[in-house]
Amino acid sequence: MSLVIADVAKNYGSIQALSGISMELKKGEVVGLLGPNGAGKSTLMKILTGYYTNWEGQIHFFNQDLRTQLRNIQKKTGYLPENNPLYPEIYVVEYLNYCADLYQISNLSLVDIIRKTGLENHAHTRINTLSKGYKQRVGLAAALLHDPEVVILDEPTTGLDPNQLIEIRKLIRELGKDKTIILSTHILQEVDAICDRVIIINKGEIVLDDSLESLRKNQQQIIKVSFDYRVETEALARLTQVEKVNNTHDFNYEIFIKGTEDQRPAVFDFAHDNGLKILSLQLKNESLETLFNELTSN
Repeated sequence: MSLVIADVAKNYGSIQALSGISMELKKGEVVGLLGPNGAGKSTLMKILTGYYTNWEGQIHFFNQDLRTQLRNIQKKTGYLPENNPLYPEIYVVEYLNYCADLYQISNLSLVDIIRKTGLENHAHTRINTLSKGYKQRVGLAAALLHDPEVVILDEPTTGLDPNQLIEIRKLIRELGKDKTIILSTHILQEVDAICDRVIIINKGEIVLDDSLESLRKNQQQIIKVSFDYRVETEALARLTQVEKVNNTHDFNYEIFIKGTEDQRPAVFDFAHDNGLKILSLQLKNESLETLFNELTSN
């Protein structure tokens, strides 16, 4: 296991922030950490990154004890905080070199990390002129400079437009092929679109830990799609295996599918054949939404 958390608890005075939580995370796994505000997500991330050192329980990264080998573990951990603190007045490549100096990385070539995060055309651009999506890429690049084995991402898609959202999701899924990714968010759709597994925390306790594949079993397939132009619902209803279509808002649609075969390729082909651009395309996980509401409503 990449990361083993056993009976971890944390108090703020009389307030119990985490109450004996346990989990095991594997390499090559993207894990969505969900929960309402105040559930304990931020506290857990601050413990994992070494910001908090006063906590109970045991945490091991690749068989190394977080309490006694914090510095070694931090060398293997990448972290993108929610607010993504950057130096706006300097160039992207200057910022990444500065971060490399903080990590004491010698003989670093930035070419690979710049390419991996899609910053090739912006390496010599001032950070304050970048879009929110590209600033997130810079933050990700800084978090990945030292080739970490565990990457912790706190609300990495907040405030992104649909195109930026698709790009960042793709990048995170790519990273998840050979690293352990912890994605903390309050947006259910992000977990459904990116993650392999979901963990829901409520009032400092884990109330759900399951794979997305398991949660999707035996539920009706609903495709959520956004186009750049309005489409007649009757046209979408003529696609294979479509049961009904709802126009939820403006150019946004929910397509209810019969059977279990993924019909997103058919929707993509429909857009292509009709000269439409798809702004977002994903499966809606009603099981996850229902469970989240049930498990966090009290």
